[in-house]
Amino acid sequence: MNAMLKKITGLAIVLLVSGNAYAAHPLITDDTGTQGTGKFQIELTSEFSSNEETEGGTTVKETAGEIAATLTYGLTDTIDLVVGMPYQWYTVKESGIRMAEDNGIGDMSVEIKWRFLDTGDEGTSLALKPGISIPSGNEEKGFGTGAVSGGVMLIATHTGKLGALHGNLGYSRVSYGLEENENASRKNIWHASLAGELNVTESLRAVADIGIESNGDYVSYTHPAYLIGGVIYNINEDMEIDLGVKCGLNDAETGKAFLAGFTSRF
Repeated sequence: MNAMLKKITGLAIVLLVSGNAYAAHPLITDDTGTQGTGKFQIELTSEFSSNEETEGGTTVKETAGEIAATLTYGLTDTIDLVVGMPYQWYTVKESGIRMAEDNGIGDMSVEIKWRFLDTGDEGTSLALKPGISIPSGNEEKGFGTGAVSGGVMLIATHTGKLGALHGNLGYSRVSYGLEENENASRKNIWHASLAGELNVTESLRAVADIGIESNGDYVSYTHPAYLIGGVIYNINEDMEIDLGVKCGLNDAETGKAFLAGFTSRF
């Protein structure tokens, strides 16, 4: 496998590992909303991505995907328990020849969201979301880190008549089971993002999200940056569907991805 193919495969692994359970799909930026005591929410989300690079006359195309289930339970009115499990796959082709292909479950995530400040329905709220990832995926195949990792996210939400704004600032300490991944990967990962929701109708919201995260590749100082645009449609008070498109803003981020999801609360 040449150096370029290793770079593409490494990028795919980092992107799959860095996914978190997030609240209002297709947004990556989380909001401060919680479910309420004794209430559940289940999210079924999907992402289908592709990335292509040409170097020295050789074209490498990587396609990847993920289907994830996330269950949220309201421990209190302001505290949620969030558990997520992804199933992932990828294919890497060099000049049209398949060089790598695999699929499997990824690392499970377990998080607690605590909304510790709330000024009302049309105001500002703050939340903390610490969590860990449990090595349920196969690190040798690229579906996980092979070790327990942890992190925390600070979340801010401001709501108004026209919609809402959300901001995230997060830090993760990533550990690896394989020595080669431990030596080649950045352990301290920072994340910053900003998202907005616009109430188009009572049932339809237009959403946008922009963010940046530390590059997991230790030798790279180009940090992945993304932009998402999409819509969320409320079927009723307890069910919604969503669609979105994610674009990379630099070479470190996957070129493009299609996002779709379904959410139900009960």
